[in-house]
Amino acid sequence: MTSNAALIARRNRTIGPYSPLFYDEPLQFVSGSGAWLTEASGRRYLDGYNNVPHVGHANPRVVAAMADQAARLNIHTRYLNDRVIDYSEQLLATFAPGLDRVLYGNSGSEANELAIRIARQQTGAVGMIVSDFSYHGTTITLAELTTGLQTREPLAPHIRAFRIPDLDTDSRPESEVLATTLAELDTAIRSLQEAGFGVAAALFDPLFSTEGMPRIPAGLVDGIVQRVRAAGGLVIADEVQSGFGRTGSHMWGHAAVGMEPDLVTMGKPMGNGHPMSAVVTSEAVLDQFGAHNEFFNTFAGNPVSAAVGEAVLAEMTAERLQERAGELGAVALARFRALAERHDFVRSAKGTGMFLGLDFAVAGAAAPQIAKQVVEGMKSRGVLISRIGRDSNVLKVRPPLAFGATELPILLDALDDTLSEV
Repeated sequence: MTSNAALIARRNRTIGPYSPLFYDEPLQFVSGSGAWLTEASGRRYLDGYNNVPHVGHANPRVVAAMADQAARLNIHTRYLNDRVIDYSEQLLATFAPGLDRVLYGNSGSEANELAIRIARQQTGAVGMIVSDFSYHGTTITLAELTTGLQTREPLAPHIRAFRIPDLDTDSRPESEVLATTLAELDTAIRSLQEAGFGVAAALFDPLFSTEGMPRIPAGLVDGIVQRVRAAGGLVIADEVQSGFGRTGSHMWGHAAVGMEPDLVTMGKPMGNGHPMSAVVTSEAVLDQFGAHNEFFNTFAGNPVSAAVGEAVLAEMTAERLQERAGELGAVALARFRALAERHDFVRSAKGTGMFLGLDFAVAGAAAPQIAKQVVEGMKSRGVLISRIGRDSNVLKVRPPLAFGATELPILLDALDDTLSEV
């Protein structure tokens, strides 16, 4: 076994020291199965964080589908292949009727980049609306609208950001919070118009995950959609974190919050770790884009990726993973709320389905040091989680949906013990 110190030194000499690692003492994983990962030392860790292996690490159905198709044919979409069409039909069947066309990519960044390109051409505008603490990818376009991570690129002149409120931290009446937020959005839209950029689109994660899963006022999502559309823009739902049944109640996060987007982007969970992404939109939007662009992506929509995507959907159905997320998520959220009642440094419990968190604060001030202590304490107990939010004070519990009734008590008991230790 290569020691962590030696591996980190080699890592720094090759991919560099700037790609972040989790934990004070990083982990070196060598294998995984279901909701479990095995470290180089042989210790097993329960994965309460990773949404990439959506239907489980090394899922047998996915691995078999990938290997079988790769052993027979892998080619691009300039040739006909029924497997790609089969998968496209299955994927689109999970959406509302108006969202009936799909374009493929290899990453969530590619999907968001393409969605913005489509929106710009559809509207003739370039202005973008995002939240003031969000992340949507790594391209230049997306770096220039990133507000939730450090980037060298400043916010581009055609970007306007506004704050998504959290009723768990804002003591004002809900109606006042809603009115203030929508007024801020109106100002952002007006600013784009006065600067000559117009409004091409608004781009949001329907659960506002990076923002810390805020409890938003009723009517906020509708208000955003109505204002953006009235300004001539399109609405893009980034489902990389909130999609594929994670909410438990719905297949897609936008449906869970009552949003009707013009474009939907997706990535990581789509291929269970295989590089896949997509933009789903309407026939009308695709016709407008396709008529003016010979769009082609060599590796996107190939038969191996389609086989993997089919296997993910099949596994979700066979194992009732969306329903399980709803059932286990309800149990977990009740326990999270009980923990929030018990510990005065826990301001609130967050989340829906299998996307949960705890907001830490002391004397009304965000407490990121406690969140970090809890994340490290969970690691010491063999459970992986992370933290999010503008102050890094909200726990991020977002396990693979292969996470089951056997694993949930392990996570909850470890969290209970860790909070008691804190």
